[in-house]
Amino acid sequence: MKYTDILVQIRQIVRSVNLESKRIEKEHGISIPQLLCLNFLSEKETFQASHKEIKFFLKLNASTVTGIISRLESKGLVARLPKRDDKRVGLIAITANGVKMLDDTPEPLHQQLSTKLKTLSPQALMKLQTSFETIIDFLNIENVDAAPIITAESNFPNK
Repeated sequence: MKYTDILVQIRQIVRSVNLESKRIEKEHGISIPQLLCLNFLSEKETFQASHKEIKFFLKLNASTVTGIISRLESKGLVARLPKRDDKRVGLIAITANGVKMLDDTPEPLHQQLSTKLKTLSPQALMKLQTSFETIIDFLNIENVDAAPIITAESNFPNK
């Protein structure tokens, strides 16, 4: 195998994820980060989480998460629940419409991948994780925001 074969395979993965993201947004009116946020909330015991918890789960910056939550709220898929003692802080809860959206949305590639990853042995999973960590290290992207949209203002590591 040549190193260029690996570059082509990475490009295949990136292209597939981009196409899947566009398809889901076109067919269901929801982005992958929004879908991930709904999934995260639906899996919480109380169906709610703080902005900070969502930020850490999605590995996005605070302003991007605020935008995701605002768009979900405007669609009626989540609700902001202010704390009684501190109005500046609150929880985000999935609504019945948000649960319905999850039921109506097909399983995205990342969920298909999760299902298959769970079938791997611990050794195979560790080998795969090590490979990804090596690629991330090679690209020097450990601290790159996983935002869904690249803009002119995006911070890329200096090469």
